[in-house]
Amino acid sequence: MRGEGIGLAVVGCGTVGRIRAVLAREHPAVDWIGLCDIDADTAKTLGEDVDADLVTADLDEVLGRPEVTAVIIATAENEHVAPILAAVELGKPLFIEKPLATNPVESARVLAAIEEAGIDAVMGYTQRFRRRFQTVKQRLRDGQIGDVTSVVTRAFMNRMVPDATLRKTSERSNLTPMVVSGTHSLDMCMWLMEPREPVEVYARSIDATLGEMRTKDATFGLFTMDDGAIWSMNISWALPTVWPGAVYGLEIGIVGTKGVIDIEDTHRDVVLATQIPQPAGYTSKGYEPDSQRYVDFLGSYPPGDVSDGLLWGPMREETMTWFNRLSTGIATPHATARDGHRNLILTMAMDHSARTGGPVELPIAPERLMWKEAKWNRSTSGSSAPDGAAVSGPLLPPIVPWSHHFTWPKSTRSGLPRSRRRPEPLPPPPTGRRSSPTRGSRR
Repeated sequence: MRGEGIGLAVVGCGTVGRIRAVLAREHPAVDWIGLCDIDADTAKTLGEDVDADLVTADLDEVLGRPEVTAVIIATAENEHVAPILAAVELGKPLFIEKPLATNPVESARVLAAIEEAGIDAVMGYTQRFRRRFQTVKQRLRDGQIGDVTSVVTRAFMNRMVPDATLRKTSERSNLTPMVVSGTHSLDMCMWLMEPREPVEVYARSIDATLGEMRTKDATFGLFTMDDGAIWSMNISWALPTVWPGAVYGLEIGIVGTKGVIDIEDTHRDVVLATQIPQPAGYTSKGYEPDSQRYVDFLGSYPPGDVSDGLLWGPMREETMTWFNRLSTGIATPHATARDGHRNLILTMAMDHSARTGGPVELPIAPERLMWKEAKWNRSTSGSSAPDGAAVSGPLLPPIVPWSHHFTWPKSTRSGLPRSRRRPEPLPPPPTGRRSSPTRGSRR
């Protein structure tokens, strides 16, 4: 479609779909916009705002229009598979908000369909388009710190993010801090560490605050890479709603044989203090934070910031650059569909390690990451889950006691029975597991 006008179908008109549709109306190469959303009012309002050529709740209708030359999939996380596969049949370029699917087997199926059709599909990993990370990427390309030996990543997120995200669905078994939000910092580190690939991960989780929402507070993990480098990947999305960062704060440290790069992306350089309550970062219909914030780290909203009615920042860069990619054929740093599938598998491998209490060798088959959400009363269940409650499929090891996840009831630890005051010893590692490769053995 190089040199041709862009006919854009936007499937999903929520927060991110709206941002991309508004930006599309600004781009001179976009000459037709069709919108689709199951919420008629949401679609109608956006349609009026961008002067859309078509507004519908029927996916087949918008994808069937001859004007469509590219598609954005921006539905809820659990609702990506069907519209992606329908769009694949068109053979048109795709922009897909992460993830491809929340089910690892479905993600592999979607990726296979995209690649078999030869479709140019990119994914929404917006932080790749921030100036600081582009600068760091070039310094690493240039070898400014030598060979990378270790990386430390720490992501803090306001709990307004899971509060707003998880309330939209009852299917929460795979909506963990790593799968939903940690995937962005994971993608960033994998992109910066290219072409290294992880060969093992060991992780632990805790759900002291958000367990009642059937998700985790935090997950900390340690990856070993195929050249022997080590990478600590940590996230907590349970910070109180009064935390000044409306969405996220990120720190990444990269140590090499000849230097170091220290990235502080915590947004503490511009601080607002006021008597006026500050709005939430991500919101969903009907959601209101349980506390007001009067101090704000400005710039912590990942898409960017609004000034005089226009969004400025990485999501503008990401979206407009995609339109340029479509219209001129230029190379861009967008994450590919394969990158997105890899990111899902790695985040779920961290969750799998935390559930089972042991290291996980990588790569891992998507089928081994399948599990069913445990359903039992945490206050009366004791220290272990019922047989088979949290795991399905013969390839998975047995579920380990809840104490391996550092999951505690609301009473203080000092008041727990002696047998539950600390985690039980971890099981021995599997026999025959390969040792960490030496440097230079990168695949």
